[in-house]
Amino acid sequence: MANYTLPDLPYDYAALEPAITGEILELHHAKHHAAYVKGANDTLEQIAEARDKEQFGGLVGLEKTYAFNLSGHVLHSIFWQNLSPDGGDRPDGALRDAIDEHLGGFEAFKKQLSAATASVQGSGWGVLGWEPLGKRLVVEQVYDHHGNVGQNVTPLLVFDAWEHAYYLQYRNVRPDYVQKLWDLVNWEDVANRYAVAVSS
Repeated sequence: MANYTLPDLPYDYAALEPAITGEILELHHAKHHAAYVKGANDTLEQIAEARDKEQFGGLVGLEKTYAFNLSGHVLHSIFWQNLSPDGGDRPDGALRDAIDEHLGGFEAFKKQLSAATASVQGSGWGVLGWEPLGKRLVVEQVYDHHGNVGQNVTPLLVFDAWEHAYYLQYRNVRPDYVQKLWDLVNWEDVANRYAVAVSS
């Protein structure tokens, strides 16, 4: 059975300073993200063992644990690619046009995603996603890693609102951290994800 693996970052740990310190980025990637990868792999083994032994009494908890860890792995893998030391500004082309059409223009979208990220209750994410049934962009809040989302929405841009992503630097002022993320957005990556999503 293939295992999930921790992806390398496309930049050095210090590359996103001053918006995100190297200390936070290393802790976030090498400890927190790595724990989700290990958690997903370990839980898959436990599910396989339960299946082999036909002992399904703990399956509900195992499935929830697997979803939590796998979703944490997926969202973090997107997050690292969504950020760049050369990021910022705003998108252009088809992604810009879709934001204009579905989300009222870039400034309105920026305010909505910032508010969604900053106001997550507890831990979670703000997400720009593509919803293929309605063929539209949507902004969602993700609680923890996998709750409160449309089932078929494809994440394109994700903002991590877990305390481990910002607390050492921004303390309890999550909106200041969210504002700094906009200076790091790798719009080329987001646009590529959008192009793939709409063509699927």
